[in-house]
Amino acid sequence: MGKIISIFNQKGGVGKTTTSVNLAAGIGRRNKNVLLIDLDPQGNATSGLGVDKSTLEKSVYDLFTEDINYKDIIIETKAKNLTLLPGGIDLAGLELELSKTEKWHYILKEELDSVKEDYDVIILDCPPSLGIISLMGLIASDYVIIPIQSEFYALEGTTQLLETTNMVKENFNKDLSILGVVMVMHDSRTRLATDVVTEVKNAFGDLVFKTIINRNVRLAEAPSYGLSIFDYDRLSKGAWNYKALSKEVLERISKND
Repeated sequence: MGKIISIFNQKGGVGKTTTSVNLAAGIGRRNKNVLLIDLDPQGNATSGLGVDKSTLEKSVYDLFTEDINYKDIIIETKAKNLTLLPGGIDLAGLELELSKTEKWHYILKEELDSVKEDYDVIILDCPPSLGIISLMGLIASDYVIIPIQSEFYALEGTTQLLETTNMVKENFNKDLSILGVVMVMHDSRTRLATDVVTEVKNAFGDLVFKTIINRNVRLAEAPSYGLSIFDYDRLSKGAWNYKALSKEVLERISKND
């Protein structure tokens, strides 16, 4: 039965979707069946894997609002062993709709309980907010991975993020744990980036993954071609970084089991 991982940081622009897409693709290349669920109304994970959001007949929104099987929504991607449950702008109004229901907390968890049997790993690309959709993702998850950018305000907001994770653990999902913190968009040429990594390691200790995701032009280009970094340029530094991170993530999951 598959493990569910939320990629979560309430700050925008921290490489969350880039990590969701390429970690999912990297794990798929390690002969694991992977489902990527795009919970972000921006739908960047969906378009980043070559799916035209404007032509979608069904999306993850319909999973929440209709009596529909997820198999009627999923899309096979060009990436090895990677299936997508697409998202889009419809999700923007979902929080208001769900807030009117009493038991919104467990809607996603209940949907994924049966889906877990079909995949080794399910990755949730959560919105950059602490709203209802992100909370549902955390409630449904076994693990959280937190991407943190190697820049000056790296740790800003992490206290609130950790408080939210702990609140979910205490009240809704006792099995939730932080699998790790991954440093992203790292520029090793700058002293600041190195100092930030040291600061994050001081704050999170062994939770910080050894793998660091470096700034890489090919990583930035890949989504515009609708491809993961492995299918766009498998020899790039970005591909090597996410290959290493995928290995490390699976090792941590195996160790925790």
